[in-house]
Amino acid sequence: MNNDYLVKKKPMYALFVFALPIIIGNIFQQTYTMADSAIVGRFVSEKALAAVGASYSLTNIFICVAIGGGIGASVIVSRYFGAKEYKKTKTAVYTALIAFTALSVLLGIIGLVFSRLILIALNTPSDVLDLAVDYLNIYFAGLPFLFMYNVLSAMFNALGKSKIPLYFLIFSSVFNVALDLLLVKNFRMGVTGVAWATLIAQGISVVLSFIVLVWEFKKLNIGRAKFFEKSELLPMAKIAFPSIIQQSTVSIGMMLVQSVVNGFGSEALAGYSAAIRVESLCIVPFNSINNAVSSYTAQNLGAKNEKRVVEGYHAANILVAAFSILLILLIEPFNSLIVSMFLGDDGTITAMNTGCGYLSFMGWFFCFIGFKMAVDGLLRGAGDMKMFTVANFVNLFIRVFVAMAFAPIFGLQMVWIAVPIGWFSNWIISFLEYRTGKWKRIYKR
Repeated sequence: MNNDYLVKKKPMYALFVFALPIIIGNIFQQTYTMADSAIVGRFVSEKALAAVGASYSLTNIFICVAIGGGIGASVIVSRYFGAKEYKKTKTAVYTALIAFTALSVLLGIIGLVFSRLILIALNTPSDVLDLAVDYLNIYFAGLPFLFMYNVLSAMFNALGKSKIPLYFLIFSSVFNVALDLLLVKNFRMGVTGVAWATLIAQGISVVLSFIVLVWEFKKLNIGRAKFFEKSELLPMAKIAFPSIIQQSTVSIGMMLVQSVVNGFGSEALAGYSAAIRVESLCIVPFNSINNAVSSYTAQNLGAKNEKRVVEGYHAANILVAAFSILLILLIEPFNSLIVSMFLGDDGTITAMNTGCGYLSFMGWFFCFIGFKMAVDGLLRGAGDMKMFTVANFVNLFIRVFVAMAFAPIFGLQMVWIAVPIGWFSNWIISFLEYRTGKWKRIYKR
């Protein structure tokens, strides 16, 4: 298929073909993160599962920084690629890789220094604190690999090569799970084993991905281009920073809300950890639609075709509705079976009730985050970032406020009641911004 199918094929077809490899790849990625939890929960202990869960919301913030930054940079790359300015495309890609490598090293150092203090501030149960610190320190040491892994995937997506990240995600996921089993079950390394497995798998994938990227540029016969251009950083930052905020909103909310969950003890934390791992898998299709709409919008605006952008947005909402119905059919009848896969035969009643309660409630509301992601992708692809950012801050505020204010009074269920309220509010604000049509004028500036 030609690389310009996003600007030529029917919107529904183009979005689905673009998003499908991302969905499959991210399912593999989420599957091996779920495998981390399931393996330590079954072969180590419920406390080990709680320790990984205590680290998850914090580590997910850094993942979201990498994904959001990569998506932001990919918007610029998509515009150049849609306009057939290939030398600028190559320069923008290498500039993004260099900038985010430097950022990841800085964040990794900060994480190593403050990991224990952060976990204490989040009210992590004392009986899992040391295990969580061990897991986090290995994670922060491998942060450059995590960043490059996600930024390279975003660059391939911007070039319309979404199948390439899929292949590396499948490889990394299978390799990661195999290492999990070897290091945890056979070598009895506990939570540090799953951390080392992730670092090694991502490191190998980064090296291979970069080699393929260089090869793809050679096939385009672009010729020499600058490896770093300061002038590209500002437009990237203008898109990347709000994108990071948007991608991180859910994770920041999860981290702050988890400080509330931590106060209910390690058993409740174990059940909650299992549930949010499953939730992360459930929102994969919507994140992928978000990325697809962003690149689709940027390329079509670069090709001066606003009508296709609107058509693509309508098609994206249809895809959201279809995936939402599918999730209801999968989650509602089987939530107890799903949670038991993480907790094993020795799981406590508190952990099981917490996990099942979260999933059975949330299954009905995933459509809210889907519609939010679709319109957010359009606004980001067009560079309409002001109200986009406001909407995501409102989402974060509602989730944190409701959970922290009402969970200590009315119980742990207030933690998950806050989630769809935040998603719905975010969607309404972003949709009203879309209806103003400002995104068309902002791009033309």
